[in-house]
Amino acid sequence: MTSTTTMEEIHHEQEWSKIIKPTESLFRFNFRELWQYRDLIVLFVKRDFVSVYKQTVLGPLWHIIQPLFTTVVFVILGSFAKIPTDDVPRILFYLTGIVLWNYFASCLTKTSGTFIGSAQIFGKVYFPRLTVPISVIVSNLISFFLQFMLIIPFLVFYRNTIHPNLYMLAIPVIIVVIAMMGLGFGLVVSSLTIKYRDLVFLIAFGVQLGMYVTPIIYPLSMVPIKYQMLMSFNPISSIIELFRYALLGKGTFTLLSIIYSCVFSIIILVIGILFFNQAERNFVDTV
Repeated sequence: MTSTTTMEEIHHEQEWSKIIKPTESLFRFNFRELWQYRDLIVLFVKRDFVSVYKQTVLGPLWHIIQPLFTTVVFVILGSFAKIPTDDVPRILFYLTGIVLWNYFASCLTKTSGTFIGSAQIFGKVYFPRLTVPISVIVSNLISFFLQFMLIIPFLVFYRNTIHPNLYMLAIPVIIVVIAMMGLGFGLVVSSLTIKYRDLVFLIAFGVQLGMYVTPIIYPLSMVPIKYQMLMSFNPISSIIELFRYALLGKGTFTLLSIIYSCVFSIIILVIGILFFNQAERNFVDTV
């Protein structure tokens, strides 16, 4: 038996565990492949969570300090400006809005740098590229839960002036909707930053501006009726109002506005995946 024949027989007997093919469809979203790489997602989550506060004195406590200090500043400014808070304690009003907005903003800003921040890894080894932005969403979810725990003592302290209700059961849905929006927008921006690096600088400004067109430091109820419809086009507005209503018993939203936010989150996520898959094809030659 010749060596050539032996090599051919070995080649035919081999069963490949992984076959890498070009992306055939822009709408390709392989859930099975992502599940197979779940250990890698966990590894990325640990890396993201640890690296942020590595060599810091307070470490993860910064997850709590940042929203708490921001809330105190808003309480002081809101008191001087006499901004209404729907008759709920100011600290709870601002804290609930800030915690939910922080989750959206972190998901958006951190996933928007997926291609640029991971270019060296992407160019050396194959793995589903979506594992990186998904790991960002999960690691930010840990931060969200730490900040949410900060709300609970204030809910207990002000239990006689607030009215939590069964809408609290919708909080997991609220988190999913916010995560989908942050991921969707982040994937779009990340795909565009391959060619347009200016978006890296604009995204931080956009997040700050977005905070003021979202009812975080003011309730939607204080906005004149003729402008509330305009505000409702912001898909995050009704979600934050629902979040407040679930925990505090005060918030302005409609079933239609909630449905709009949910549908919008699905659409922007699909668009984000479409952009991401398109950029994934040739990002190595561009970055």
